[in-house]
Amino acid sequence: MNYAAIKPLDIANGPGVRVSLFVSGCRRRCKGCFNQEAQVFDYGKEFTSETLQELDRLLSNEHVEGLSILGGEPCERENRETVLDICKHVREVFGNTKTIWMWSGYLWEDLKVLPVMEYIDVLIDGPFVQKFKDLSLYYRGSQNQRVIDIPKSLEAGCAIRLKGDWK
Repeated sequence: MNYAAIKPLDIANGPGVRVSLFVSGCRRRCKGCFNQEAQVFDYGKEFTSETLQELDRLLSNEHVEGLSILGGEPCERENRETVLDICKHVREVFGNTKTIWMWSGYLWEDLKVLPVMEYIDVLIDGPFVQKFKDLSLYYRGSQNQRVIDIPKSLEAGCAIRLKGDWK
């Protein structure tokens, strides 16, 4: 898997200060995508064990609340295994002291069977839709996207929105 960028102190993609990993590769090609260059699977750098060590170092900062995984598309078939390995690793190293948020253009209803769901806390799901663009929304670009509490959703068997002031 390739990745487009790592933002070490990101305050835009999830609550608090976060480390954000932007994976490469997306077939959805949403009109108006904010990260079009990351739609290409071979864009950026290869994710290696050294990259994982760098994530560990960045996440070790006591001011960092967690990891945000965006794209591109983390749930594309080509990215799933590495994204799962990253999430498992973060849980093994940091337990529940760091949250894991993930963005996907796919819906939770289609993703709920993926093993990675057992490791993430919050999923922002749904494609970016230009006609529903709303810059006042927290953590998402269009009104059709949802901020989903994954542990509660897995328990309930349906998408449960994260409680909070998400507009």
